[in-house]
Amino acid sequence: MFFVTKCRLRAGIEGTISQAVRAAGLRRTRYRGLPTTRVGHVFAAAALNLIRLDRWLIGTPLGGTRTSHFEAILLAP
Repeated sequence: MFFVTKCRLRAGIEGTISQAVRAAGLRRTRYRGLPTTRVGHVFAAAALNLIRLDRWLIGTPLGGTRTSHFEAILLAP
């Protein structure tokens, strides 16, 4: 049971990190030094929260998971 709980937590965190990398470009920092890098990450997190709030207010549906080729064949009419 511990493993399942840990995997669920990790799945949520990895989605957030993926969004941060895609939307805010957090793979590399543009600052030198830990304090300024931390400020950059805080601003990026605030921007992600604003993006999520905007999408929630507008009612944009969440992105679905990709469908494998085999599943697409099974779902075809």
